[in-house]
Amino acid sequence: MVEEAFKYAAKPEDTSTAKSAWKAIQTCRQVHNHALTQEYKPAPDYDKPSYTTMQNKLPEWKREWPEWGSVYSKCLQMAVRRIKNSESVLDSLEERGFDVGKLKWKSPREYRSITYNQSGFDVDSNTGRTDHATVEFSKIGTFHLNFHRPLPDGSDIKEVILKKQKTGDWTVSIMVEYDADYPEKPAVADIDVEDTVGIDLGITKFIHDSDGRAFRPLDEEEDRERIDKRHQSVSRKEHESNNWNKARQQLARAYKRLSNKRKAYREALANAYTKQYDAVFLEDLNVGSMMKQNGNSRNIASMSWYETLQTFQRFGEKNGCHVVLVPPDGTTKRCVKCGVESDKPLWVREHSCPSCGFETDRDQNAALEVQRLGLLELGVVEDESGLGQELAESTPAETGTAAGSRQRDVVPASAVVDTGSPTLNERTALAVSE
Repeated sequence: MVEEAFKYAAKPEDTSTAKSAWKAIQTCRQVHNHALTQEYKPAPDYDKPSYTTMQNKLPEWKREWPEWGSVYSKCLQMAVRRIKNSESVLDSLEERGFDVGKLKWKSPREYRSITYNQSGFDVDSNTGRTDHATVEFSKIGTFHLNFHRPLPDGSDIKEVILKKQKTGDWTVSIMVEYDADYPEKPAVADIDVEDTVGIDLGITKFIHDSDGRAFRPLDEEEDRERIDKRHQSVSRKEHESNNWNKARQQLARAYKRLSNKRKAYREALANAYTKQYDAVFLEDLNVGSMMKQNGNSRNIASMSWYETLQTFQRFGEKNGCHVVLVPPDGTTKRCVKCGVESDKPLWVREHSCPSCGFETDRDQNAALEVQRLGLLELGVVEDESGLGQELAESTPAETGTAAGSRQRDVVPASAVVDTGSPTLNERTALAVSE
């Protein structure tokens, strides 16, 4: 069984429905804040109350604050459960090397959604209109969905999340569980080395693979200029005024536009690679630590490497491809052919081994080393003797370099996003053969 969320743009049926929805969200926020500050935080770290313990106090709280009874009971329970979910997220971020704080009291702008779990909603996709569906929320009203993507046949709806975005727009996310008809991953024993690829993630090149293809990062200059201008517009408005709120929503739309472009780029690449190869190997980068140690943190953040790894893993499941993460230590310094490490400053974009004389593009060597480690990690190759030399000898005769000797080998991001993943293989094959 697979769990997947389907997100749709939504519109309330009328103004009163929108007001009821926002009031219900803020009531859930009050319950969340009360449980957090009065029950969870005061308890010692070794004896924090469980979700069930706090949930069982809801009837008592509703007797003390009768207005809380105007919200569907399951939604209040999910508001309490959010404390435990947030705790898990903080633990995950800490494991990835990020500095995390403590759970905090939520302001109205920080709490923007309400969750209906298992009951209290009715999704109707048979409205007689193309790409249209409705969701009836208990004690709120009806929302109309831009139903651009149907739910999988035979799926079971587990929960529905209604959210008012920072842009002021409403969205509905439907979490479903279903038997996915995904292709099976090939047996490791049947995988040929030629049907695998190593991928080096970088900044000057977003992706450089062991087959000699490279993809430029997104050109975000126009989006960043738009964001800067809208930041200026917000700063000139009187705080909390109507004009300030409008400017703030325009700023949120600019950020959302950039986020959507990054997501489309990641998914196009991940879909193409996991369809073309039986196994894809990537570096398991610790992005949190890199951002703390490197002065280039803004560019590192814009690469969305952690989200890229997650996207490859997700599409690997969908397309029947092994996606393996390998330790990144030494992949840039180590020569894939002989294994000798040599320090290279960032401005040196070519690999020239002082031991064996192997020369290639710096990123190409790293991608080949990632492929070598991945083949051993997955078990496609058990004996590593001679593996690096074999991979090095399969390197394309010419590869793109920072000096621009063959810049046409570096595929622009626009070609990937505009054409989409179905034609990506043809586009990149043409670029490399030119």
